[in-house]
Amino acid sequence: MTTLIHVTHEAVQKVGGIGAVLEGFFTAEAYHEVVDRSMLVATGDARAAHLLAERGEVVYSSLDGTDTGEWAERFRPIQEEWGVGIVYGRHHFRDPATGVESRPEVLLIDVGRANLDRLNRVKALLYERFGIRSDLYRTWDYEQYVRLAGPGLAAMEAVGSAEADRAVILAHEFMGMPLALLAIASQEEEAPRYRTVFYAHEVATMRRIVEGHPGHDTMFYNVLERAMAKGKFVEDVFGLQGPFFKHALVSASRFCDAILCVGDQVLDEMKFLANDFGQKRLALVYNGVPAAEVTAEDVDRSKGRLQDYAEALLAYRPDHVFSHVSRMTLSKGLWRDLKVLWHLEGRFRETGATGVYFLLSSELGAPRKGHEVLDMEDRYAWPVAHREGYPDLSGGEADFYVHVQKFNACARQIKVVLVNQFGWTASACGEKMPADMDFLDIRKGTDLEFGQSIYEPFGIAQLEPLSFGGLCVITNVCGCAGFVRRVTGGRDVPNILVADYTMLPDGEAALDNALSIGPHERDQAEECEAHRVASEVLRRLPRTPDDRRLLIADGYDLARQMSWEVVVREYLLPVLNDLA
Repeated sequence: MTTLIHVTHEAVQKVGGIGAVLEGFFTAEAYHEVVDRSMLVATGDARAAHLLAERGEVVYSSLDGTDTGEWAERFRPIQEEWGVGIVYGRHHFRDPATGVESRPEVLLIDVGRANLDRLNRVKALLYERFGIRSDLYRTWDYEQYVRLAGPGLAAMEAVGSAEADRAVILAHEFMGMPLALLAIASQEEEAPRYRTVFYAHEVATMRRIVEGHPGHDTMFYNVLERAMAKGKFVEDVFGLQGPFFKHALVSASRFCDAILCVGDQVLDEMKFLANDFGQKRLALVYNGVPAAEVTAEDVDRSKGRLQDYAEALLAYRPDHVFSHVSRMTLSKGLWRDLKVLWHLEGRFRETGATGVYFLLSSELGAPRKGHEVLDMEDRYAWPVAHREGYPDLSGGEADFYVHVQKFNACARQIKVVLVNQFGWTASACGEKMPADMDFLDIRKGTDLEFGQSIYEPFGIAQLEPLSFGGLCVITNVCGCAGFVRRVTGGRDVPNILVADYTMLPDGEAALDNALSIGPHERDQAEECEAHRVASEVLRRLPRTPDDRRLLIADGYDLARQMSWEVVVREYLLPVLNDLA
């Protein structure tokens, strides 16, 4: 019997990549062939309990007095000792394509009023055993997960988490590390109740460096390669990282039994943390890619809806539809899309071709309300035009929209439409959008999806149009690029275009020179590579129905080899099986 305990902040709501991973695992048949029992452990309040009730069931909640069994006898002593609330239930998952269902148990711990004496004992233990100084970290992002550790572990054991032949705690990112460390510290080395695994969905230390340095990935990955060749590590090159709480927790993953990395770059970044990570068991466990079999007629219908929408907005029907669906964050490198599009604009002027680029991206955490969208659409032609301030542009959106305005003012053949809204339906995006449009249309109907991130541990979204025949433009630092290389044996495939913005125009550079790479050098690299990418896009865009059908067939075959079933069977399960 194997029990797998996922410690994560996305136990009841998919916020980002971790939620997608959990969905992929729980709806993969291969996962259930080995894992007999799954649990999700997280912090949570009354709102989280309500979401759990909507998406599954709640059998016990100290927050509202729910108890469908004799759970209070198990949980009340923990609540009193740790000063917390406890919610226990199940989250229901179902893959509509395959019908595979899963109902993992969920433990939510309300840590808002924790017993400070018990909490301080945990903090003392973290320092004594693992060198983590909690007094340095005055942030709730750190505090809440340390508060989760004690009562979370006790609640797990109250429902028998350690009774399996093999119980594995999977700490998803820094959020799961305090609980995993407490489990390590509270068991005998000779007869451990739990095996612990750190799941690196990114390396927070490296993300902060990449995003915070004006040279971004152009600088960082050149430095990483040269520093590692000289036996140097991150603090040797970039200085003390200890005051950053995520660095402290991620570095403590050296005490876990294994470390899972979602991409090849993440694996290298983990090794760059310190010398002893080279001795740890680091295993690649990529993210899965959705694969759906469609016909060319399905794709044409979706593209037609996108063209209808563009025509309603811009008064012309574009030949080509480009897209980028992402969060609006610095790491997504959205300005690189505009650089490639500008080179395409010049070529389109020569041929007379036209295009539209739909950027579906928002900085906010919730969608604009329907009546607000209709009002913006009516008053100033949103989303073609925008205004600063809610309900329209947030600060970051306004900053990027300046570049969109400049592009649209100069371009004739391609226009950029920023849809800063969640959802891709008429009810979410206004009356100009076709009434029968849905989110899959922007995946099926796009000719090309951009994903030119400066930091991207994997990048599921970049490859979502793959099985529909869309060209996927990613960067060599995206984790999905490594998965593609493994599946294809390194051969070039027409559906995937890999941009390399780490390539230096002047070729090789010594470590000191690489460290000095700034915005000027990065801009040079970007301009050179954007020109190459645009030329490749023009070469690969389908010109005939047969071209389109070939891209669909090849894309589906490739996506099928990168499915969650493949990821679980070939990458995750070998690691679990090796944990005695």
